[in-house]
Amino acid sequence: MTDPIQLPALSTEKDFTGDAFSPLYTTTVTVVGGAVSHGRASGRARSSDGALDLDLRMPAELGGSGRGTNPEQLFAAGFAACFHGALSLLARQEALDPAAVSVLATVAFGRDPGDGGYLLHVDLVVKWPGVPRETATLLMERADALCPYARMAWRGTPTTITLAP
Repeated sequence: MTDPIQLPALSTEKDFTGDAFSPLYTTTVTVVGGAVSHGRASGRARSSDGALDLDLRMPAELGGSGRGTNPEQLFAAGFAACFHGALSLLARQEALDPAAVSVLATVAFGRDPGDGGYLLHVDLVVKWPGVPRETATLLMERADALCPYARMAWRGTPTTITLAP
């Protein structure tokens, strides 16, 4: 028998008054390069707790085999799950049932016309049958302000890159 899944004890209240970032959860994923020493093309991603352990492969559209997960799929899954969670939390606060909510995330990898580098574009589509469009739209706007992935997309995210000793 499995234990029932518990809802997270997170809130939308402004219940933090600190003046610095306060992490609630931290995870670490290590990517190694694999057979061709290229994390995207032949890599392996493993989380520190072992819950995530998968091969990374280039999608066929980028010249790869397409026989594995790619970073854009992982990002899309994370974004969709996070936005879904934020929307579900807000729905429950409004006494709405979020059971029918689904979030489709499309992540496009492409070239930046400004400098020739690479960019991601993200499109989220929310399906919420049985809820008035106006209500769903209002809650989606609030979820956009609450979801850390959406906040990262709008504001950027603090990032450090260092070389290990």
